[in-house]
Amino acid sequence: MITRRTLGLAFAVLLVLCAIPGWADTCPSDIANFLAGKAVGVVCTASTDLTTNNPATTPANNTTVTTFADGSPLPGLANGFGAFTPTTDRSVISNGPAPITGPVPGLQVEGWFADDPLGEARFLLRFPNNWNGRLVVAGASGTRSEFNGDYAWSDYVLQKGYAYASQNKGVYNLYLPTNGSQDPLACRLNPSSTTFVHFFDNDDGKPFTQWTDYMLEGAQLAQGAAKANYHHPVRYTYAVGTSNGGYQVRRAIEQAPNLFDGGVDWEGTFIDPDGPNILISLPPAIANFLAYAGNFGPASFDPTSQAAQNILNAGYPPDIVLRDGAGNVTGSLWLNYWTAFWEVTACQWQKRFDPTYQTYVAGLGNYDYISREENVPGVYSSVEAVETTGKIKKPLITVAGTMDSLLPIQNQARAYEAAVNASRKGNNDKRKAQYRLYEVQNGNHIEAYKIAGIASPLLPPGQLSGPFPELELIQPYAQNAFDLLVDYVENKASLPASQCIPRGGSIEGSPSQPGHCSQLFVP
Repeated sequence: MITRRTLGLAFAVLLVLCAIPGWADTCPSDIANFLAGKAVGVVCTASTDLTTNNPATTPANNTTVTTFADGSPLPGLANGFGAFTPTTDRSVISNGPAPITGPVPGLQVEGWFADDPLGEARFLLRFPNNWNGRLVVAGASGTRSEFNGDYAWSDYVLQKGYAYASQNKGVYNLYLPTNGSQDPLACRLNPSSTTFVHFFDNDDGKPFTQWTDYMLEGAQLAQGAAKANYHHPVRYTYAVGTSNGGYQVRRAIEQAPNLFDGGVDWEGTFIDPDGPNILISLPPAIANFLAYAGNFGPASFDPTSQAAQNILNAGYPPDIVLRDGAGNVTGSLWLNYWTAFWEVTACQWQKRFDPTYQTYVAGLGNYDYISREENVPGVYSSVEAVETTGKIKKPLITVAGTMDSLLPIQNQARAYEAAVNASRKGNNDKRKAQYRLYEVQNGNHIEAYKIAGIASPLLPPGQLSGPFPELELIQPYAQNAFDLLVDYVENKASLPASQCIPRGGSIEGSPSQPGHCSQLFVP
């Protein structure tokens, strides 16, 4: 039987063997020659400004990429609506672009990796004319595109002269199935939603192991393309990324120290087959939130209730609750995560690692990972294949917020720190590779929650949950950590100790709060 997979492989081979239309017109010959056989569908654009001040730098959603690499159509409603969302992706976690002082002219290169038979794995390269000899390779959060880091990372490093590269972990984002509730791989957005989405990375041939594979392949491709473009090898290569992109950074530093000189992971995902991991921490939040929320009246959202305690005991930071003059609840931080992240994320991971579980029959709130991994063949080994070991061989900095309610710092960032310390017997200063954890007091997973509210099906129409001005932005600290890392690697400068960054504070050489923040929330 001829499938899209076999057709995709045939087309990929054909494109590699044949001349690619437009290459001669759009790509410098040195770039085209290097990418031949490694990439397909390549488009090169000489740009007057590679920053996001130029609207052409980041394509609009559902444009530019509207098919698989072989030209075959995308599945789902509205011609695969949701598969390629670069404009949304760049702002999904970031609070907005880094300050931009002027244009950065150079070359932008986009295309697909030739070795992906399903035709989804994509890359992005940006080569500023005023190059400093260095390369930054970015991971992508969630299931986002190669444009995910445009605000948080690309704008920041391009202005300093770095070449920039990114990839999409080998997969497109998601699509709306024609009959979502009947799609065995579809996930609803939250327990009150009738909208289902199908994540491409739950399909056959798209295991999460590819997240690491394409981070490394992207680095190799970028290093070679940079040499072809500048006629000089890259001097230093750094890895950066946020959330699942931060996971990619950790795996890159663990797996390929020969490719990278160091990395910064911003709230990276921690995975341990023995725990903690997302499949352990999310179900208690899902199971207890509605009982905690009650009827949104004055007695609802009680932090001393058993439901609230169950969520806190799963490692979550405390909720921030908004009330009107009568005491009725008008919003909450936990409500935002219940609405937008908790169930849909748990579903995505469960369907990848434990697809025989009856998601919406047994219920994600009842999912018991420990029991399943002990009794269902393949669950433990599939999670083990993507674990973060902490066995780093190059410098690595984690920056994470104490109020992260998707990847709670107690069983995510601090758990990874413990894994690093265990692998290095706590010695992070006298060995070649150093590790630091910079905790941002009141930082959370989604920067926008500090400055904007979101709609929720549990709130009246037109009422938004948030904003929460008590939260603090992480992005400036992540960028500062990058500069500190570079100074340490290239100039042997001292790397500030792990520390709690107080509200309105900075990363200090002599921190006032070394180690972990004593409280997860400070009003």
